Amino acid sequence: MGDIIKGFLISLLTEKCFNEYFLKYNFLDVPCFKSSLSKGLGIGIIAGSILVKVPQILKILNSKSAKGINIYGVSLELFAITANFTYSYVMNFPFSAWGEGTFLALQTAAIAALVLHYGGSPMQAALFLSVYPAVVSALVSGYTPVDVLWTMQAVNVPIILVAKAIQVITNYKNGSTGQLSAVTCFLLFAGSIARIFTSIQETGDLIIIVTYCVSTIANGAIVFQLFWYWNVDTTVSTKNKNKKKKRT
Repeated sequence: MGDIIKGFLISLLTEKCFNEYFLKYNFLDVPCFKSSLSKGLGIGIIAGSILVKVPQILKILNSKSAKGINIYGVSLELFAITANFTYSYVMNFPFSAWGEGTFLALQTAAIAALVLHYGGSPMQAALFLSVYPAVVSALVSGYTPVDVLWTMQAVNVPIILVAKAIQVITNYKNGSTGQLSAVTCFLLFAGSIARIFTSIQETGDLIIIVTYCVSTIANGAIVFQLFWYWNVDTTVSTKNKNKKKKRT
């Protein structure tokens, strides 16, 4: 049992940090503190990502509407997420440095399918759900050149900006954030901030670090709009409820 616990701790802390903490009792080692903090944040982000977009999915399902969610923005975001986790997987970066990408991809793909479905294109939604897993399989199969994956990751920087800009412009034109989930947006913003630190610590890959810096700025813009249009969305929601009561 002791060996199992030791193996688990070493997998989280690295053998050097395990020795510093549990053999030398040196809890003030700065490199190990940074490494442990990075691992902890990474695991926390992955755990949170399992459900991070579920509020958004439920909001669409409950309202039976994807109003205010731009399919082009969602598609570009899905591309960015897919490029990130497939590149990280092939480069053998620690799972704690990119693991949330798998869960975010699944949930973002579900949102894209729902936007298509409630937008009047159920056949396109079904086709999308069939094609996307095949594309991901091809990217991580080992047959896709690393240069291609790196280029996809590099392209992420402008794509993230464009994807979020599309959503920001959509919100501005609508005068509200529509069916965007505040919980989901806040969690994505916080996660992207934490990922800057974990990427520096665990990958040292400049393109990954820059990507998360840009993602933080872009997510921050949408969070700002959530606060800006908060009262507007509340007023619209109240008016819709009153209309439904009058009809009944």
